[in-house]
Amino acid sequence: MIHGVKGSLLAAVSLALVGCAATGKETASAGDKPATAEKPVKFNKDPYPSTYRPYGGRPTAVRGVTIFDGEGGRIDNGTLLFVNGKVEAVGGADTTIPADFDIVEGRGKFVTPGIIDIHSHLGDYPSPSVDAHSDGNEATSPTTPEVWSEHSVWPQDPGFSRALANGGVTSLQILPGSANLMGGRSITLKNVPSRTVQGMKFPGAPYGLKMACGENPKRVYGSKGRMPSTRMGNFAVNRATWQKATAYKKKMDDGKAVDRDLAMETLAGVLSGEILLHNHCYRADEMALVIDMSKEFGYKVSTFHHAVESYKIADILAKEGICSAMWADWWGFKMEAYDSVNENIPLVYKAGACTIVHSDDANQIQRLNQEAAKARAAGRRMGIDVSDEVAWTWLSLNPAKALGIGDRTGSLKPGKMADVVLWNGNPFSAYTRPEKVWIDGALLFDANDPKRRPVSDFELGQPGEGDVK
Repeated sequence: MIHGVKGSLLAAVSLALVGCAATGKETASAGDKPATAEKPVKFNKDPYPSTYRPYGGRPTAVRGVTIFDGEGGRIDNGTLLFVNGKVEAVGGADTTIPADFDIVEGRGKFVTPGIIDIHSHLGDYPSPSVDAHSDGNEATSPTTPEVWSEHSVWPQDPGFSRALANGGVTSLQILPGSANLMGGRSITLKNVPSRTVQGMKFPGAPYGLKMACGENPKRVYGSKGRMPSTRMGNFAVNRATWQKATAYKKKMDDGKAVDRDLAMETLAGVLSGEILLHNHCYRADEMALVIDMSKEFGYKVSTFHHAVESYKIADILAKEGICSAMWADWWGFKMEAYDSVNENIPLVYKAGACTIVHSDDANQIQRLNQEAAKARAAGRRMGIDVSDEVAWTWLSLNPAKALGIGDRTGSLKPGKMADVVLWNGNPFSAYTRPEKVWIDGALLFDANDPKRRPVSDFELGQPGEGDVK
């Protein structure tokens, strides 16, 4: 779609005290020597590095719970241990709990890895939804790979704390909108209170490039009387831009001097595999064409987003190792979204392709567990029996892998980040809510403790302050 918390400093300190811890060209900076063929200028690939530091946590054991480990495993009457921000052990009732661990009794409750939303616009299209906050689409040129979504993220967006408290979302990718063929870089965030976006950036997570095919770019730019105004125009502009990018990258690889071009830098990063490609695309035929184009220019598509016709080419997606990030039943609202089925997600799963449930919406991000439940139920009705624990991979490990962070989060395995949600019932029930949420082992939300409900500075002093119901 074209559209798309920071906690206050006081709130952040309080948490810590209680145990939570148009194509741009740019010349070299004044201190750099002029570029020469013998000594090309070296550019900083990470000029806005993460300053994220986990809040302090307590050694914790959650016992007596049903555990979905995020990789398709299930443990009944299980025990989860985490310390120093990492998962320490996952086991049954006989798991030894060290004496210095806090114990959370979870009988009748469920524990999962935190949900990871691969497609969000929080911060770039924050609440209140007003024109002054509309910062997700640089709709001034059909290709704007030089813009970065993080430079629009407003950390005070109340949507971050809603996603945490109501949805159990611990990490999320913030994407530019889909007005442009190449919308710009995306950023992956830890869903924590921070004064700056750098304080939310997932350390070491690769950047992404948001692309869009189909109706949006041709409508936006065709209405302005410029190219592209058709789908063939979409591909022609894309190909011309990738051709320019491959030439730029070759000069850099050959050690030749280049004038710095921020747009080409991003595309060169995609061509080298350092930046992951996320493509908004609905129709199966267009996804197949995008795959062909990626082979023509030598890049890899990580994920097709929305992808309401993925079920038609699920075997191709499985063969190519491309993920589909999908809605359970949000389709039919425009022509390119018309020919979906409620069984899209389970059909993609059955074909062996990477399956992800995403939101693209500030409200739906609070109910991704229910979206996965709807998709799982649709599959069961047609004879595709997906277990609860396997369906959870659609919400945690699969999006983590597609974002390039699956080695650090997305499942409850020893050594991984302790991004954990304790649910007050089966998380696939519409009546279930997060009871506690830990990020890197720090308790950032507790439904039973008003002090553990992050509130952004924007909300302080306003009616309904802190209300996350």
